[in-house]
Amino acid sequence: MNEKKDLLNNLKIDRNAQAEPVKLPYKNIAIAFAIAAVIGFGISFFFSEEEIIEVSTFSVQSLDDSDSSSVSLLDASGYVVARRKATVSSKITGKVLEVFIEEGDYVAKGQVLAQLDDSTSQAELNYASAQFDEAKRIYSRTRELIEGNLASQASLDAAGAQMDGLEALLAVRMQVVDDMKIRAPFSGVVVYKAAQPGEMISPVSAGGGSIRTGIGTIVDMDSLEIEVDVNEAFINRVQAGQPVVANLNAYPKWDIASEVIAIIPTADRNKATVRVRIRLLEKDERVLPDMGARVSFLKKVEENEGSEKEGVMVPNASIQTSSGQDYIMLIINNKINIQAIEIAEETSNYSRVIKGLESGDKVLAKFDEALNEGQQVKIK
Repeated sequence: MNEKKDLLNNLKIDRNAQAEPVKLPYKNIAIAFAIAAVIGFGISFFFSEEEIIEVSTFSVQSLDDSDSSSVSLLDASGYVVARRKATVSSKITGKVLEVFIEEGDYVAKGQVLAQLDDSTSQAELNYASAQFDEAKRIYSRTRELIEGNLASQASLDAAGAQMDGLEALLAVRMQVVDDMKIRAPFSGVVVYKAAQPGEMISPVSAGGGSIRTGIGTIVDMDSLEIEVDVNEAFINRVQAGQPVVANLNAYPKWDIASEVIAIIPTADRNKATVRVRIRLLEKDERVLPDMGARVSFLKKVEENEGSEKEGVMVPNASIQTSSGQDYIMLIINNKINIQAIEIAEETSNYSRVIKGLESGDKVLAKFDEALNEGQQVKIK
């Protein structure tokens, strides 16, 4: 009984005792404020960085530092084409027995690309050969009889004519057997394999598309050139033998020395363009048929034209004209500086600046009116 009474007394609250003061976690609060400040600074720094615009620049180069003694008169785009390209087929309809090529293979002129089933042609050749051998024996026996006056000259002439005819037939049968071997008409690279063993092949389309019209396509890589369409309004700037710089879309920084082969003497009335053929002076395995290309037609600067020209070359897109004054955006310490310039001459793509710029300056590749003087930018 006393034990229960003691337990009840322990559960009573002593209201006379003073409550202990609650200690605030000042240290934790300070740490929390510090963390929040760091996070806030990081967020503000992140958003401030996002406001900086990335821009493309052009490095100014003086004419004296440039290795090129030409200026661009006109730019055009086109494609790499092959002057020698053939889908190799057979002379007669036949069944493909074996194909010896794959895409990417180099083949030499006269190399066998495929073999057609020549069993029937071979049998006909054997029969023609046997007939010819028999005709030769008849002719020889007739000559012996002529020498013994046992046969007439007419019989000898008939035997000779029959032998000649069978010899011609034998040559035809031999040619038919040889035609069953499909050969490369010129040296080149296989770019497409069209037929497989067991398929029928014919020099003409037949059978509703079930018969192939070729074994494969061969391209002579040495015959590659560029064809571009030039607006007829600017065709007077192009002439045969004119130097050209070509750039493939796949390798935009690779300048390929080229020249104009010919201007096709006809215009496309729908596009108002004239086609121009361009020869690649540099042969390289990176150049492939049907690649896109961009070319610049150059004007050669002759040595007798006078003293060397001064100034620097910049793209026309980087220049803005306002109230008769030309301006350009300089990049100094990653900030925009709008600079007045003086232009001496202008081509279709570039301008020669003689005042306001120096070699080595970085300018905005394209003048952007949305950017302001002193604005912070980042170079791509």
